[in-house]
Amino acid sequence: MPTSRPPESVQRLADILRALPQGELNGLIDRLGIRVDPAKRIDAPSQVARALVSLPDLRDPARLNPACVELMHRVAEARGSLIVSAVPPALEPLLARGLMFARSAGIGVELILPGAYLVQLKTWEGEDPRGLRALLSQASFETMSAISSHYLGRPATPPIALSLEPAWEVIGDPEKLAEETSKLSPTERRVLEGVEAEGGEVDTEELLELEREPLRLRTATGATPSRRGVGFSLERRALLIPVHPNRHVIPTEVSAIIGKAHHKERAAQREEVKSFVASGDHAPRRARFSLDPAPLAMGLAVVARESSARSPEGRSGSGTFAEVRVGVGTPKSLVQKLATRFGREPSHVALVVALSRAIGLWDASATNATSPPGSFTMHDLTRRLFVAWRRGGAWDEARLEAEMLRLAPEARDSSPAGVVRDMVLEALRELGEGRWVPWSSLAGWLRNDHRVPGLARLLRRWAERVGTEPVDPMEVARRIVHESLPALGIVDLGEDEDLPHSPDVDGNGAPIALRVTARGRALLADKPPAGDATPSKFLDTHVLRLGGEARVGAVLGIAPFVEVGRAAETLDLIVAPQTLARALSAGLEADLLRARIEAIAALPESLSRTLAEASVVVGRGTWSAATGFLWVEDANIREMLRTRRPTQELFVDPSPPGGLLVAPGVELERLARRCRTIGVEILAQGQVVRARTIPPPGPTKSIPPPRMTPSRGTAKVHK
Repeated sequence: MPTSRPPESVQRLADILRALPQGELNGLIDRLGIRVDPAKRIDAPSQVARALVSLPDLRDPARLNPACVELMHRVAEARGSLIVSAVPPALEPLLARGLMFARSAGIGVELILPGAYLVQLKTWEGEDPRGLRALLSQASFETMSAISSHYLGRPATPPIALSLEPAWEVIGDPEKLAEETSKLSPTERRVLEGVEAEGGEVDTEELLELEREPLRLRTATGATPSRRGVGFSLERRALLIPVHPNRHVIPTEVSAIIGKAHHKERAAQREEVKSFVASGDHAPRRARFSLDPAPLAMGLAVVARESSARSPEGRSGSGTFAEVRVGVGTPKSLVQKLATRFGREPSHVALVVALSRAIGLWDASATNATSPPGSFTMHDLTRRLFVAWRRGGAWDEARLEAEMLRLAPEARDSSPAGVVRDMVLEALRELGEGRWVPWSSLAGWLRNDHRVPGLARLLRRWAERVGTEPVDPMEVARRIVHESLPALGIVDLGEDEDLPHSPDVDGNGAPIALRVTARGRALLADKPPAGDATPSKFLDTHVLRLGGEARVGAVLGIAPFVEVGRAAETLDLIVAPQTLARALSAGLEADLLRARIEAIAALPESLSRTLAEASVVVGRGTWSAATGFLWVEDANIREMLRTRRPTQELFVDPSPPGGLLVAPGVELERLARRCRTIGVEILAQGQVVRARTIPPPGPTKSIPPPRMTPSRGTAKVHK
């Protein structure tokens, strides 16, 4: 594609196809067997676009390579446009099928996923299940048709994915979405704020009550909203998405815009809590300081590749990769094993493992340093893990088993825990300015939120729908503060009997205080945390300490010949002579080992000398295929077998002393028959091999046996 395109049409599939060179477009048409009719009123790129959006690969990711699916997910998370330093290998199959496009971006390569593809992709574990894209991809045809007709300004025509592209250009852009929200009428805004006050989700009866709609249209599934009411007006703008069978959900992006209007209303109620927190020092006597999750996530990813990477053929055997399956939760036994190895709590390890898998860190394609997640630095991992947790697609605190991958795909119904998550983070922004905050004060702050009653109702309905025990919103908040945020390095926890005690939130244990870390304050402010400027280096001859600028792909590239050492604020990898010898025995070249290590840090003299010695060639052997070995003690007989025309093609020349190597594909019967023609018998397992040949018809003639000479004898064959 050309390097400059109008920003409003950069992600429309038909415009991208028009920008392709004619040869590339013709090649795409030939590869996919698309029929282009010149008699139609629409041009060839539009006809190709109609054929491409109908491909089953988008709706069934199992038809694609896992690396291609991961790349599509990473580009979709970047709203359809991702700049990488080089072309990733997984891009080629997608380019061949017209599922992704690329163009020069000056500093790298821009990968483009058209809007018509974005609205069709199935949700994955790293995506917010209540996000606009996720809700739109599973909406009904009537809903998508209404949305596309509103933003098109005319009735939508199939294929509906192409008609949704103008709508996605508005609702997929936060600024344009806020502008669209500001155009709402007072009645529409009142209904939208009422749904947001109820936790962002209502059923049809509640929506009609908010609309004050007296008419009730009844169907087999219950009440149905009018197609002329306020609810439908919000639905066609994609500000309120209906979810089968009778729920209506505000997308996360819209809820963030609507929720800002309530900050001033809640300020007076929370001023008392804020003044109490700021009035004194609530530092506890005992504290547990949280660690950066990036070193632990990177160490877990390296350990996950240990056994499979060290096998001679590079296949997973009985190691970690064999225990983890795509789309299935991480086994508890594996989580416990990893927690014991790294000295961490199993709940923390389970959270980091789930988020690491959500961002693709455990995928085989993560070793590619040109595309995410291989192009991430160690410094980037902290923010990536936090964003994946905040989306809620991989971890749900409303469940006893919080990892979403432990459930069947059809049972992964997201809970309203995402709203509680946003409430806790909002409270920490205002209260956590580097001081210790009693958990009872934070709980009181959360109780004053106008959404808590609605959240209790939503959690109760969700529990009935999925068949689990209902949970209170404050219990979800307690799990977030006491378990998830410390594992992500956001807050430090402390205990002190002198802190304010509240039995309904503290339970039977000692009162808890918490403090937002510097890393957490940066993440809560939507800023990258302060990175470690220290480069990666060898502390001694064997220990490699990773710095903040180390690339994930480069670190995973040395996983076959390193061992994980200390994983705290930094990650130490052990590169010892025995690990290098193991890699060399597995077939890795010494020059390749040197290049992979030097991509992270300079080699110390001892390891450099070890690799130099390992790369020295002291000799060379030639491999030859053979069927068996024919022992022949008499040198004259060996020479006769090797040089006579009937038998010379049966042996490998040269052969080692003491016998002859039988050429590949030569059967024992054929060998015995040919050798017998020149007077040499073949013994196998102590018996003379007799050729099964039928004599020609006719009178037989007695032939005297040949005279034995020193050049004739018996040979033994070993297969």
